[in-house]
Amino acid sequence: MDILNNLMQGFATAATPTNLLFACIGVLLGTAVGVLPGIGPAMALALLLPVTANLEPTGALIMFAGIYYGGMYGGSTTSILLNTPGESSTVITAIEGHKMAKAGRAAQALATAAIGSFVAGTIGTALLAAFAPAVVQFAVSLGPSSYLAIMILGLLTVTAVLGSSKIRGFASLGLGLAIGLIGLDPVSGQQRLVFGIPLLTDGLDIVVVAVAIFAVGEALWIAAHLRRKRMDTIPVGQPWMGKEDWKRSWKPWLRGTALGFPFGAMPAGGAEIPTFLSYVTEKKLSKHPEEFGHGAIEGVAGPEAANNASAAGTLTPALALGLPTNATAAIMLAALTQFNIQPGPLLFQKEPDLVWGLIASLFIGNTLLLVINLPMAPLWAKLLQIPRPYLYAGILFFASLGAYAVNLQAFDLVILLVLGALGFAMRRFGLPVLPLVIGLILGPRIEGQLRKALQLSGGDLSGLFNEPVGVTVYVIIALIAVSPLLIATWKRTRTPKADALV
Repeated sequence: MDILNNLMQGFATAATPTNLLFACIGVLLGTAVGVLPGIGPAMALALLLPVTANLEPTGALIMFAGIYYGGMYGGSTTSILLNTPGESSTVITAIEGHKMAKAGRAAQALATAAIGSFVAGTIGTALLAAFAPAVVQFAVSLGPSSYLAIMILGLLTVTAVLGSSKIRGFASLGLGLAIGLIGLDPVSGQQRLVFGIPLLTDGLDIVVVAVAIFAVGEALWIAAHLRRKRMDTIPVGQPWMGKEDWKRSWKPWLRGTALGFPFGAMPAGGAEIPTFLSYVTEKKLSKHPEEFGHGAIEGVAGPEAANNASAAGTLTPALALGLPTNATAAIMLAALTQFNIQPGPLLFQKEPDLVWGLIASLFIGNTLLLVINLPMAPLWAKLLQIPRPYLYAGILFFASLGAYAVNLQAFDLVILLVLGALGFAMRRFGLPVLPLVIGLILGPRIEGQLRKALQLSGGDLSGLFNEPVGVTVYVIIALIAVSPLLIATWKRTRTPKADALV
């Protein structure tokens, strides 16, 4: 009952005309920023941080939350329409979303992304309000060995998206793991794969790599084949989701939400792993697995729900413990400190109006995103009717702008071109793109958690198996690894009995 009373007070705070205006501004700014590749919500918040110094704290935080959620949705728009992820968490959306767009179903892909974001964001915010203390206690209780096991499970499931050729798929995964090694060794500080270039010591930003491999590689591939066939505009298709689309989307929305929220609350979670796990899960459970890789709507609905649910999960440790799990949450906490508000366990007691007003504003922001973006889905989809020379010239321009804006270094443009050429070569020789990005995301995280676990155990391997959650996950990994062998053995033993009966 206390939670409901606090939430009602939060709605009273968030529903004032001034705070509603801040929520609208945040949602619109976030969507616009999310559409630009590489210029994600974290950068938008960082740019606005000095501007909000003279604002009232609750209004500033409400606007920041709107930018956060709007940026999540805006990134999916470019992933679907232009195969250009605006954020690393929307990389998975580009796989099926862009295929749907090329098949004339862009509006349906945008609609299921918008509705999925609304459903997941609403459920995630409700869970944030109801279970924040319990979720935070569980997430903080996990040690490096548990995180390591979870990430190894994520790396194992990448085999589901290796493509038709396992050799090419593992080659792509190896490229991603190798790119993830570039920079400084996290323990010794030794340089790795920097080739004497100082600017590589910080490693490669995931957004720059994703934009290069997806957007620049796609643009170069289209340019190479543009003169060989007649230039057709891609049909937009019907503006709304049909009955079959709704039927195939609602379960992925719920499953994506269930995956995204707890990962968002984990200090090493983020949105990338649950979006990938959601994609793999939907591929396994789908009644139309043959459509994956060719424009399956479940491959958009699930990851987008996981993406937005993880955003609500991210705010759980940020508000309850002052523990940011990504750059955006860190900047929101920096905004709190600039108002002389100390984030941490006492925040709910000392600043209840601010906290519950912020939580209530997430419900309002989610509704505003749906109201604003759902009717605009056909309008966004008409971007695909722009002649392709102009369209891909624009993609290259915004990709370059986004890559430069990440670190404000011209060197990133060189990296963009080199990796764009790699993306073109991968398309030319049939290497799937997704394993590379997954290897790049998971590789450094797996290494970091492995190092931490071994350091805490003094180098003893038993330190990798000293937590119940980690041991449980390793058992699941073992079952996944041996299940094909067990199934094949069972089929072989069953076949002679069937023949004998005949």
